[in-house]
Amino acid sequence: MAAPAELTTSSRRWVVLAVGVLTQASAASFVYGIALLVPALRRDEHLSLVGASLVVSAPAVGLLLTLIAFGAAADRYGERVVIVLGVGLSALFLGLAVVVPDAIGLAIMLGLAGAGAGSVNAASGRMIMGWFSVSERGLAMGVRQTAQPLGVAIAALALPLLGSHWGAHKALLFPTVWCAISVLLVLLFVADPPRRSTAPGAAPAKSPYRGNRTLPRIHAASALLVIPQFAVATYTLTFLVGERNWNPVIAGQLIFGFQFAGAIGRIGSGLWSDRVGSRLRPMRQLAIAAALLMTGLAIGAWTGGGWIIIIFGLAAVVTVADNGLAYVSVAEMAGPGWTGRALGIQNTGQNAIAILIVPVIAAVIEGASYGVAFLLVALSALVAVPITPVCAEKRARASIATAADASQLSTS
Repeated sequence: MAAPAELTTSSRRWVVLAVGVLTQASAASFVYGIALLVPALRRDEHLSLVGASLVVSAPAVGLLLTLIAFGAAADRYGERVVIVLGVGLSALFLGLAVVVPDAIGLAIMLGLAGAGAGSVNAASGRMIMGWFSVSERGLAMGVRQTAQPLGVAIAALALPLLGSHWGAHKALLFPTVWCAISVLLVLLFVADPPRRSTAPGAAPAKSPYRGNRTLPRIHAASALLVIPQFAVATYTLTFLVGERNWNPVIAGQLIFGFQFAGAIGRIGSGLWSDRVGSRLRPMRQLAIAAALLMTGLAIGAWTGGGWIIIIFGLAAVVTVADNGLAYVSVAEMAGPGWTGRALGIQNTGQNAIAILIVPVIAAVIEGASYGVAFLLVALSALVAVPITPVCAEKRARASIATAADASQLSTS
């Protein structure tokens, strides 16, 4: 079934972007929003904090295993078919997660659903790079990156409430239906962006990783910055419920506000990068801010100050704002022939760290305290500052500008 012809023109690219955001948000609602069911899981399955953290890490494990493969498939076959197939499988396995009887079965189904979600993570970024020009990509990718906080924000309203009344398993009906609706919308309204034709027998695009450390440095820096992002997203609710005795539903409503603000922050950081002509300089400045805010959370946890709620809110915005900047930078540095694979590698590194760090933070919290855990997280953001290759980005942009000038002179 082909997308409507009128949606394949660049004038309708914003419709494609909107559907892409909604679809990725549906995946984020369970891949990252599942942490909001930790209190319900501990109650229903009698799990420790570490045990519940392992279960909610399952979608990210599945995601990790398929990101590069889905990225390569998008490079070869197109974005639309990859997204429909993957998110459709997510809806199927989420539906099965509703009816499995125990925590082990739940983790398996969540892992398989996460594997399907790898499709939209890898392919939607490539699709945006194809539909939008360089001068709009920061904004467009910033809008695309709102999908994760928006998905988690909406999950924060729904999952704690459904988990309290229906239990953790049946609460997954919410993302199941959302993913199914998203697949239908992609079929109706999404089209692959136009691609440059290549001459028959032309050599495949050269790997941008060969003899170049810039992309690995971006991957490493953004992977380190995932640590504060997941620390805040996963443990804000458990901190408020466990340490401050908040009602889970009320805490979820507060997190909705935080995540919504985070979505706006991602758009703002994208606009910022378009205005200053750099993706990585704002990313480095956000890393410094994240380190300071995580230090503030550590102090607030130790002192018991009520102002920690404000720091949680600020951290929810700052720790997600760098993500889109890294995505655009990776895609631009990789080039059109390697965009899907490079974004797959980017996602794989980030989710590998997320999988490892969630139970590690839980173990530190149970073995020491929230304050110690937050301080260690602050150090990860600090390490990302010198790794971010701002100077290499300047050289790459200067080289591209020089090549463009030479091309204009040769054709004049």
